[in-house]
Amino acid sequence: MTLSSRFTLPGQVQAVATADPSGPLTVTSYGANPLATVITSVDLSGTVAWQRTYPGTGRPQSRLSTDGTLWVAYPDGDGQLLESVLPDGSTGPTARPECRPDEEIGAFVLLDDGFVISWVSGSRLVREERNRPMSVPEPRVARYAQEGECLWSTQIALGPVSFPGVVEMGDRTGWEIRPRRPWVPEEIGVDHWEPLLASADRIAASFTDTRGGIGRTFFLDLDSGETVSATSPAPTGRKAIAGPGQFLIGSQGYGAFTTGRFDRNGAETARWASHGAMLVDKDGRVSGPELENRLPSRSRFRRLAPDNTLVDGPALTGYYTSYPAMDREGTAVFWRDGKLLTVDTDLAAHELFAMDDSRAVIGRALLLSEGSVVVSLDDEVLVFRTPLGPLAQGPWPCGEANLQGNPLLS
Repeated sequence: MTLSSRFTLPGQVQAVATADPSGPLTVTSYGANPLATVITSVDLSGTVAWQRTYPGTGRPQSRLSTDGTLWVAYPDGDGQLLESVLPDGSTGPTARPECRPDEEIGAFVLLDDGFVISWVSGSRLVREERNRPMSVPEPRVARYAQEGECLWSTQIALGPVSFPGVVEMGDRTGWEIRPRRPWVPEEIGVDHWEPLLASADRIAASFTDTRGGIGRTFFLDLDSGETVSATSPAPTGRKAIAGPGQFLIGSQGYGAFTTGRFDRNGAETARWASHGAMLVDKDGRVSGPELENRLPSRSRFRRLAPDNTLVDGPALTGYYTSYPAMDREGTAVFWRDGKLLTVDTDLAAHELFAMDDSRAVIGRALLLSEGSVVVSLDDEVLVFRTPLGPLAQGPWPCGEANLQGNPLLS
């Protein structure tokens, strides 16, 4: 196993994707400041084919299609623009979805025939840049045709939120620490992790109180926009597509450390006492590295059994972890605590590479052809040559969702 190349890109890397297992990579990053989004096409050796810069919002947004066309979201005047970039770096079709001046795209998914967008209040960076007060609209989810025509728009009512582990202390508690009473969030944003997932005829859209970290996931019908169901308020966590119309919703923090499985009716069908960056293979089996927010680590690589129990894998040091990938032999690969690790089907761990590195901003692992594994660390991309086989097929994040960074299961 060797580190075949490493190269630095502008600012902080937000997303790495590719339409083909042999490359090139399409990298989305910040520019010289968070209000610039930079798109770079680069091969596995670090040679840049082209690079483009766009206005930013502090939330770089891009999605790659199966033919290698990249769609970038960015502010344009008082609106938002979705612009496609062709594989050669030239501009393709654009779409201008209708929105209010105080809204911005919090997340979007590229469908086969258009887009689904989560709209939220404009970011503080943008409000400060414009130097004028802006209202805080309720979030919404909308579906658009390829040209930008709105097919439906659904307002999201997060409502008052609460969670048993959230406490407060002040005049009204007599300066004693007590559970915080339900509160109405002052500002609502999309979840940090996997905020918008589309699977078959269902959407999972997650919104959170940006200050308190308590949020809910709303399950919507893809065709009509009707809200099918919603989770109870809980700390945010990692999420995944578990199958056609099915999702894993994790929760971590304030004493929560769980993952639930939800069917196409939004009903919870399983719950595990674990939370992490989970893989779902072609048979629906769930496994992955846990992400418990504490040190020293008590986390393990876990297998989530169908009867709601946990199967222990190897113990894991550290905390910051890339989202894993899996090859066709069922071996998971991921970066954690300065190491490139694999865990095989027997739940045995193997260390492929290690270096003294404690960076906290870590992208997902991409498994490409000939065993190449790509991981982004802050502003750097590392490419490893490993003995792993081809990428496995499965709902998440095996197959196309892993390579293209577009969380869609058609």
